[in-house]
Amino acid sequence: MEKKKKRRLAAAVLFGATAATAAAGVGESVYFYRRTMKRGKAKTERTIKMAGTDWSQYMDFIEARKEKLLARPSEDVSIETRDGLTLQGHYFPEGNEKKVALCLHGYTSESMKDNLAISGYYLRRGYSLLLVDARAHGESEGTYIGFGCLDRQDAMGWLDWIIERCGGDVEILLHGTSMGGATALMMSGLTLPPQVKGIVSDCGFTSPKEVFTHALHSMYHLPAFPVIPAADLINRRLAGYGMDECNAAREVRKATVPILMIHGSADTFVPASMCDEIYENIASPKRKLIVEGAAHAESYYKDTESYEKALDEFIASL
Repeated sequence: MEKKKKRRLAAAVLFGATAATAAAGVGESVYFYRRTMKRGKAKTERTIKMAGTDWSQYMDFIEARKEKLLARPSEDVSIETRDGLTLQGHYFPEGNEKKVALCLHGYTSESMKDNLAISGYYLRRGYSLLLVDARAHGESEGTYIGFGCLDRQDAMGWLDWIIERCGGDVEILLHGTSMGGATALMMSGLTLPPQVKGIVSDCGFTSPKEVFTHALHSMYHLPAFPVIPAADLINRRLAGYGMDECNAAREVRKATVPILMIHGSADTFVPASMCDEIYENIASPKRKLIVEGAAHAESYYKDTESYEKALDEFIASL
């Protein structure tokens, strides 16, 4: 009888410990999800800290580009997404508006932040600029971040806007940074209109699942299980997509337009190995620039000359 009591007690303790561990795992997963996938909880300051890029050294350059851009004529524009959200953008017309660069920003950023530096390059080369805020970012509506998986369909709506505005003979270049780069790469797996001539991805990642698994391992020294699988289930229910449902390394296997990959060798947030993986899978004509010593999204600032030369050669090849 005493042995049975001991076995019951041991079983109760084990059950209690298992339940407590499961509850802790659920709580940890919900906490992670809210901090990374929900508007207002995913903070720009935290992203900058995780990425580790020292932006203070470039602020004078960025502010000078911003001042020049804001002095130009511009229009506030908007579209509606398939699921009824209103997305906002800023359009800067140039010349006869027959060349347009659609610029897509990164995670927890905005169109008028990530794309300020590169704006000068495109305007000098006769491109009009369309800088857009992704869903759940900036001035655009939305509660849950799309991580390219939803944003690629949203960006297709912006392509329709450009073609309607500028005509069927317009030439469009997609240029994305970080999450924007992943979005542009994921778009390559869709049927793009013939007006899209090329894609530029600066430090784009493969999928939200893989980039957050990397962050958990490298920055927090935590395993992916149970956080990532649980976050995936939550995201499917709330945002309507899985965290590896759309993977840039898979989508580029269907690419038909040329792609330029740019990445910093010292990127610890989105490792350069993701760039290599995506590059190896690209089915269309491709080019790659690795900027030595550049951290996340720092390549243009670290080596502006090489970056612009790579863009010049890429555009000339289209």
